[in-house]
Amino acid sequence: VQLQASGGGLVQPGGSLRLSCAASGFTWDLYAIAWLRQAPGKEREEVACISSRDGRIYYADSVKGRFTISRDNAKNTVYLQITSLKPEDTAIYYCATDRGVCGAAYGVEPVYDYWGKGTLVTVSS
Repeated sequence: VQLQASGGGLVQPGGSLRLSCAASGFTWDLYAIAWLRQAPGKEREEVACISSRDGRIYYADSVKGRFTISRDNAKNTVYLQITSLKPEDTAIYYCATDRGVCGAAYGVEPVYDYWGKGTLVTVSS
């Protein structure tokens, strides 16, 4: 099983990035894919999740309206489009699987079976 996050970098406030999570080695449709982030000194936060099983998408309140998650099932890839970046978005961003559907969308604790190595997003002028 492999999840590979990419697309991070140094961006000025107000800028945009698109992160990618390429997955392989598991049955794609059985899992939702979540994006999480962890900033220095802060707890890990799930920011978005997308499920092909029920079509639901979840966003954390802190990113609604600025982050857009999508998935390309033909490429086994999930994207996270980030716009209007703020310094507080600075973090390592990870993608992970959640079982079946996005637990966060139902108020249920997610179960992250597989994780990818993170990609660093730094928002600074």
